[in-house]
Amino acid sequence: MSTPPVTLMVTRRVAEGRYQDLMSWLHEGEQLATDFTGYLGSGVLAPPPQGDEFQIIFRFTNEQTMQAWEHSASRKAWLARGNGLFKQPQELRASGLDGWFGSNPVQRPPRWKQAVAIWLAFFPVSMLFNFVLGPLLGEMSLLPRVFISTLCLTPLMVYFFIPLSTRLLANWLNSAPVRRVPAEPVSQNR
Repeated sequence: MSTPPVTLMVTRRVAEGRYQDLMSWLHEGEQLATDFTGYLGSGVLAPPPQGDEFQIIFRFTNEQTMQAWEHSASRKAWLARGNGLFKQPQELRASGLDGWFGSNPVQRPPRWKQAVAIWLAFFPVSMLFNFVLGPLLGEMSLLPRVFISTLCLTPLMVYFFIPLSTRLLANWLNSAPVRRVPAEPVSQNR
């Protein structure tokens, strides 16, 4: 049985006046990671206007490949070059679907909500893909057609549309269930 990929999510708050410097530094870190065995991808999520919290996501095939990158001399030198660009770093590790929905089982949304968020991302993208490329793929037999569609759609879903869906649905995904409290009987004494 293979191990699931591992995701490292790092949150950094930009130091005053260092926005562009931090962006350059974060992209340098992404480029650095591409040279390591087991690297699957990364991304930088910038804050909304007037925000200061950046998130950078690194994904590796397993814990061992991520640790090799984390303990490398080149990463340590990169981190040292980032001194003064940010404040309050936080790190979170997750594997499998936990990377999209949080690694704390107590705070993670129920599986049915996770399934809805994934389906809401997958359905429209799959429909658009089949609408646009369906005529080209329709002439192929089942195996090559499914191979090409999954080869194209999986990276789009993993790196863009499912994270977008979970971000847009965050309030619903993380909302506490509403519990109904039985009403007190109304007194007839008037």
